[in-house]
Amino acid sequence: MQNSTRAAERIEQLRAQLNHHNYRYYVLDAPEISDAEYDALMKELMQLEAEYPSLLTPDSPTQRVGAAPVEAFGVVDHPLPLLSLGNVFSRDDLEGWYSRIVRMLGERPSEFVCEHKIDGLAVALSYVDGQLTVGATRGDGLRGENITQNLRTIRSIPLSVSKEAPGRFEVRGEVFLPRAGFARLNRERAEEGLPLFANPRNAAAGSVRQLDPRITAKRPLDIYVYMLGYAEGGSTPATHWAIMEYLRSLGFKVNPNNRLLGSINEVEGYYQKWVNERESLSYEADGIVVKVNSLQWQRRLGDVGREPRWAVAYKFPAIQGITRLQEIRISVGRTGTLNPYAVLEPVSVGGVVIKQAALHNESDIRRKDIRKGDMVIIQRAGEVIPQVVGPVVSRRTGAEEEFSLLGTIFDKDRGRPACPECHAEVVKLAGEAMYYCSNAACPAQVRERIEHFSSRGGMDIRGIGESLSGVLFERGLVRDVADLYFLNEKKGQLFKIEGMKEKSVDNLLKAIEQSKNRPLSRLVFALGIRHVGEETAELLSKHFGTIDGLAEACRDDLLAVPSIGTKIADSIMVFFRQEENQGIIRRLKDAGVSTGEGKTAAEDLPLAGQEFVITGRLDRYSRSEAEARIKARGGTAKSDITKKTTYLVAGAEPGSKLARARELGLKQINEADFLKLLGEEV
Repeated sequence: MQNSTRAAERIEQLRAQLNHHNYRYYVLDAPEISDAEYDALMKELMQLEAEYPSLLTPDSPTQRVGAAPVEAFGVVDHPLPLLSLGNVFSRDDLEGWYSRIVRMLGERPSEFVCEHKIDGLAVALSYVDGQLTVGATRGDGLRGENITQNLRTIRSIPLSVSKEAPGRFEVRGEVFLPRAGFARLNRERAEEGLPLFANPRNAAAGSVRQLDPRITAKRPLDIYVYMLGYAEGGSTPATHWAIMEYLRSLGFKVNPNNRLLGSINEVEGYYQKWVNERESLSYEADGIVVKVNSLQWQRRLGDVGREPRWAVAYKFPAIQGITRLQEIRISVGRTGTLNPYAVLEPVSVGGVVIKQAALHNESDIRRKDIRKGDMVIIQRAGEVIPQVVGPVVSRRTGAEEEFSLLGTIFDKDRGRPACPECHAEVVKLAGEAMYYCSNAACPAQVRERIEHFSSRGGMDIRGIGESLSGVLFERGLVRDVADLYFLNEKKGQLFKIEGMKEKSVDNLLKAIEQSKNRPLSRLVFALGIRHVGEETAELLSKHFGTIDGLAEACRDDLLAVPSIGTKIADSIMVFFRQEENQGIIRRLKDAGVSTGEGKTAAEDLPLAGQEFVITGRLDRYSRSEAEARIKARGGTAKSDITKKTTYLVAGAEPGSKLARARELGLKQINEADFLKLLGEEV
């Protein structure tokens, strides 16, 4: 009995700690412990629950990993309907909506809440006595699908909340797939020959409707809650803005871009800001939602049909256009993939002139029945290259030509399909949808690998982009990524490149030198191993600790790493078996590039012992990127101001932390000073 009592106490402690750290990481984006420490807490909890199964509860953090597949989705009756929103498309439309609510109320609302209309899937989360009991889709507004088990895998959804919460309540939110996760998911599906998702909303909807929650758990879904559906057994605030702050205090994730505004003019200003800046968002949004803040006025305004009168969606200008597909060409990726892309008659979409668009692979082209000469629908998808959504079949003339990849790259002189860049043999691996150039030294592949290696997610060598990486290769200065670290020996030749003056050359060499101390995970990702993205690189680095440990791993060693399957394991082994890659690793070591997690002692790093808090928006980096750079240099990134805080980094639109720092007499620095501390060019 005594052992069981101690185990129950420890289990409660571990659950409280893990829930706290989940909230810090997934909701506040401000982790307090390392992944290794988090994993150790989770492992201990799993062992205790296995030893004492009677102590396992549905809201335990261990229950997020996905349960056994359900046979089918049940139906949930919504206690209160989930309404749709009416749309407006111009300032005049917005003024018309405002005039109607003024007439109905007999007075002018003075406060509005504006939120982004995220391109995701609306869900309703029901809690009883603080526990998540049901999660459902919107469905037809009256009834939705019961997807509770799948929603439990989304780490930004709390499985339990504070006992101060109402006894029974429902929260509504939008489940979405961030842009980066959407792009990665479609890349993986393209490589596997699977149909691609047309947009993040379809991807999110497809993810939460998986019959096997373990599939849902593997996809990087997130949520922002946007309203309280109902509450019983407790008092709640009287305005929508206060409700959202209240939900935030209970542990729900609320969009930090929400704003409380005092007039329709301010609403229009908010709208125009995000029309211009929407591509900077980490998620897709197709407009803003404008809500009357007072809940009393919301009740007075009521609904019409299935639309609330007190809220409206102010839609962004269209990001789609129609133009003619003139030609389908082939580019060669860094792993040798032959990637079709569309050459278009120039068309303006959302203020940007589009001349080319992605087509992914031959299977996708055939599935969509896209042909040369078609009028096609073009869609801008964030900062990614625009995509061809599909053809406008009704406008075909009969002169359109079906596409054949092998026919496009057929080399008459060689009597076979050949790489369009180096004319090497083209191969297609068993079980894969893509064709590949067989020549690892293909110039196109090398240029792409140099650019990828230097990218922000890789070794982050500022100044080396698509243009310079191509020039460095073409002039023979860089033939593989290791050559970057020997460019100081060719400094004189760098001055011969157009636009490269003394300062730019010095900055480039300095950036290369600084990149030598990047974490191992960044190096593993930068090497461009097929199927190894940033998250997988992080897992591998933590498991093996050094590049040599990873290179020497056998198949069973690799499969022992969580989330690593046979395809990734085989790809890693093939990469490190190639003599060319072994030579690159040797030369990286010779140049002084860190190839192990523990190479540099923490106390020797430039920001060791210094504690940072960031407030406001930084121009160069997102908050998580800035905090990662602090940690990589030995510093500590915190979310709360204390007397131990060394620096408060104040970006644009700083919050209340700035006043708190002044009260405590702490040092405040701007973004330029922060970049200098990081040792980066301002």
